[in-house]
Amino acid sequence: MTLSLPRQPSSVTRARHVLATLLSLTDAAEDCRGHLAVLITEACANAVMHADPDSTVDIAIVIDDGVCLLKVGNRGSTPEGAGLDAELPAPLTVGGRGLPLIAALADTAAFVAGPPDQVLLRITKNLD
Repeated sequence: MTLSLPRQPSSVTRARHVLATLLSLTDAAEDCRGHLAVLITEACANAVMHADPDSTVDIAIVIDDGVCLLKVGNRGSTPEGAGLDAELPAPLTVGGRGLPLIAALADTAAFVAGPPDQVLLRITKNLD
C-alpha cells in the first residue's frame, strides 16, 4: 500500500492507523506490532518535521513473506550528522531520539538513494 499524506502532524496518526489495520490481517505478534507502530510513528514524525514546507510524506507499506517493509520519504535533505548510528542526546535534550529508536527496533533501517532532493528511509521488521 502506498500513501501520500500532507506534511502535517495528523498524517503521523493516519499512517500508524493504516499500518495497524494492515497488521490486523496478519498473525504478527503483539510486541512486533508495537515495534512497528513506534517505527512508523518516528519515521513519519521526522519526515513531517524535516520536509520542505510544501512537501508530502510518501509512505509505502509492504507485508510479504513474514516481513514488513516501510519506506518513508519526503522532499528535503537529510540533516547534517543524522544517521541511524547517532547516539542518544543528553537526557534533558528535547528531541533527537527518533533515529536511535528506529535503529534499535528495526531489523534493518537505512537512508537509501531516491530521486534527487528526496530523503527516503527504508525499514524492515520480521513479523515472527
